[in-house]
Amino acid sequence: MYNKIIFVAENGTCRAPMAAGILKDMLPGKQIEILPRGLVVLFPEPLNQKAEAVMISNGLPTEGYMSQPLTAEDLEENTLILTMEKKQQQKVLEMFPEAKGIEVYVLTEYVGDELEIADPYGGTLQMYGLCYEMLSSSIRKFVNILNEGE
Repeated sequence: MYNKIIFVAENGTCRAPMAAGILKDMLPGKQIEILPRGLVVLFPEPLNQKAEAVMISNGLPTEGYMSQPLTAEDLEENTLILTMEKKQQQKVLEMFPEAKGIEVYVLTEYVGDELEIADPYGGTLQMYGLCYEMLSSSIRKFVNILNEGE
């Protein structure tokens, strides 16, 4: 179905790497490239410390992570882009008008959830944990949709 799934958020240091880590954990052994990307990445940055703490506490690897911007090279055939918010979906479509045929959805819309995945930036560790739980719930539904399509 998809050869590549890219999670896109604002700067690629929190929600996108958490989402990619969760999906990789839920799809062990699948031959799908799963990548986190940011829309505004002026230079590579490590994971947000609170996002890293939440990922580690949930058993997800974080070592050596550095944010990367979404580029035209990322947009290959059979690529699915999942954003955290509607405004990010619109920005991807504006930034890459040549990406005809690439599917770009808001993660929560794709799986039928009502709320977007809010950015916990600047919040408490508990807010990052809640963000992780929301991502995990939506991604579990996404995996079920993927498995139905096989």
